[in-house]
Amino acid sequence: MNINDWIKKYLEKQVEVISSIPIDKVADIIEEFIKANKDKKQIFVFGNGGSASNASHFTTDLAKGASDVLKNKFKCISLNECTSLITAIANDYSYEDVFVKQLENLANTGDIILTMSVSGSSPNLVKTVKWANDNHMETIALVGGKQGTISKMANKVVVIDSLHYGIVEDLHMLICHIIAYAFMENPELTNNQ
Repeated sequence: MNINDWIKKYLEKQVEVISSIPIDKVADIIEEFIKANKDKKQIFVFGNGGSASNASHFTTDLAKGASDVLKNKFKCISLNECTSLITAIANDYSYEDVFVKQLENLANTGDIILTMSVSGSSPNLVKTVKWANDNHMETIALVGGKQGTISKMANKVVVIDSLHYGIVEDLHMLICHIIAYAFMENPELTNNQ
């Protein structure tokens, strides 16, 4: 194996998948975030594994980077941050409840959840999206090529057309950067409202 060839193929595949990102669906999510900012709604972001890291990164970009230039600051939280709370919920209830139990404490009607999942079928994410829908929240999912259960449940879905975990997680973060930088580089999206 030639490592240079492998890197070239990885990047070629990533570029191919980037070109399939549905721009209109990403724009719809940005519009939802504009509304949430205007109405002072909360945004909850979460995922498992690499998607948990992406959730933390995205929340940082919204709460610090985007909020630095906006009149109304984003009210956003990554549900992946409090290890002691996550482990208490997992231990006393089940791992399927680690996000939904947090939302029971924090969420209000009209708030947004954004979850990221390569498989789209993690039981804890499925349970949380169902709860959010039942409680009249806006539900957004970024998923991989398998699409999975949550792609049929969420109000807004962006599918990354790949089964490669690295590429899907790379492009979920790319979409998160597009959303955050839409506000950082265009603060008038919310400041004129």
